[in-house]
Amino acid sequence: MKRWVWLGVLGGVMACTKVPGNKPVEPENVCPGTEEYSLANPPQSQKSQPLEDGTESVLITFRPRGAVSAKASVEAFADEASRAGAEVKHRFSNINAVAARVTPAAREALSKHPDVLRVEPDRPVHAFSMPMSVLPSLVSGVSANTTGSPGEYTEGLRRIQAPIVWDANNDGVLDANAPTGSNITVCVIDSGWDNRHPELAAAYAGGRDFLDNDDEPLDQSEENGVVTWGGGHGTHTAATIAAQLGAGAHVRPGEDPNGVVGVAPTVKLLIARVLNTNGDGSTSAVIAAMDWCITHKANIVSLSLGSSEPSEAEKLAFTRAHDAGILAVAATGNRGTGNPSYPAAYDTVIGVGAVDFNGEWAPFSQYGEFVKLVAPGVGVLSATIVGGAPYADIQSDGTRIPSEPLEYTGVGTYTGKLVSCGLGERVASCGEGATCDGFVALVDRGGGILFQEKALNAIRAGAKAIIIGNNVADEGAGNFTLTDPADYWVPTTSVTLASARTFKGLVGQTVTVDVTGLDYMRQSGTSMATPHVAGVAALVWSACPTLTHDQVRDVLLATAEDRGDQGRDDRYGYGLVQAKRAVDRALQDCPPAPPAP
Repeated sequence: MKRWVWLGVLGGVMACTKVPGNKPVEPENVCPGTEEYSLANPPQSQKSQPLEDGTESVLITFRPRGAVSAKASVEAFADEASRAGAEVKHRFSNINAVAARVTPAAREALSKHPDVLRVEPDRPVHAFSMPMSVLPSLVSGVSANTTGSPGEYTEGLRRIQAPIVWDANNDGVLDANAPTGSNITVCVIDSGWDNRHPELAAAYAGGRDFLDNDDEPLDQSEENGVVTWGGGHGTHTAATIAAQLGAGAHVRPGEDPNGVVGVAPTVKLLIARVLNTNGDGSTSAVIAAMDWCITHKANIVSLSLGSSEPSEAEKLAFTRAHDAGILAVAATGNRGTGNPSYPAAYDTVIGVGAVDFNGEWAPFSQYGEFVKLVAPGVGVLSATIVGGAPYADIQSDGTRIPSEPLEYTGVGTYTGKLVSCGLGERVASCGEGATCDGFVALVDRGGGILFQEKALNAIRAGAKAIIIGNNVADEGAGNFTLTDPADYWVPTTSVTLASARTFKGLVGQTVTVDVTGLDYMRQSGTSMATPHVAGVAALVWSACPTLTHDQVRDVLLATAEDRGDQGRDDRYGYGLVQAKRAVDRALQDCPPAPPAP
């Protein structure tokens, strides 16, 4: 028997909600325990957001004080800023700046301070990817494997020629003396990593968490003692650079059990966490991470993140990194417009756009003069949070029907009666057979309703699993999302138009929906393209360690595969990065090592 509570009842009085221009929306009866579920708030703007107390985060750059050291200068200014009402959070002596929270009055006072050059927002930065039991932690010091399988060589690696640099005969074994990234360190500034994943254990050389201020840059958050892992953005980008041969985890059926291998499989990784589990961070964290990468002698910095607005303080940080001999590589962004993103658009950074595996420009990839190179960024397979990549399986009467899990789906197995919920526009759309004790909801795509709304309505009706039927024949099962993570999502998957018609004939029968967690995921975005370029830079540098960072950059640009209009253009930059061409050029022009002292 169905058990209901009323959604929209307040103080014992049931009321209708009037929507301008539409009929009143009647309150709906929903299953107990679901009445508090609500969809996430819309995303915030790129601007720094004031807190409830009226303060905002800013970066304050001041004039250097020549008579004292940089450290003493920043400490003195921090004291002055505090007296003016600022709450100083970070000190950046190398660029004469501090990050602070200020009231409007404190900001105005500091803007008028004779030693202040500028006060600018500590603007948000964001990851540039597009929507897709606890194991013991692994530790650094693990030796890299040299043997695996050619099945680990992803489409992206093959498109940029990486495997033929270090496995010329394609036998799954690293060739002796081939450049593989050895003795090169890449600092990945991102969302942290999953230290349980076997693909990254050998590469990890240390890390720093600039959100939690500790030395464990894990892609996770903790609240009230509950640990939640993030979306795996940093793990995905790091593994594209440095996943090792033969270190497979839980893969999709039919894929190589050894997993994947990175562009530079013996490179060392420094992991700097600046993005939270939602993929959001701040300019001040990026600046602090750049300082840390310099201090720890990174050769290359890879940033699959950015903002639509420039920052003078951040620009200074990248200039300083360049002066220290670091090659910086950053994603151009996913808005598909001609507007620049930063840090990709700074002169000292290689801005990387995305192409598909055919080398064709990805429509989401931003374009303009700031694009220097492109690399694979559509459906890139790499490691993710352990168990974090859902794989869906639907069975009815022993027959398996192919499907695709929705992004952010819940994980688990549920067997129950199939109930039609139509377009899922209301809780009451789920018809005969819907019960708070559970059922499998069959929901049609369409009607101008977000998948998350359809899913939430089905869950409020009692669904313990959801099947979305696609309504477009040439899209297959589709590639859909629930938009935001939530702990109430149930196993949710989508099927083709043809399969949806089959399921409509199975309404009332028992079906099983099984969504399990894999350790590898396909993701798209300029975030995924960027580590391909960082990895090729590591191969070039390991082939010829006497090159400077500017010479490595020049080699990458000169050897890229020309795409689009002849010569450099705004969509492809100088072209698609090519590892074999770049390594051959580096070896051909490699300067001799200086004589030993």
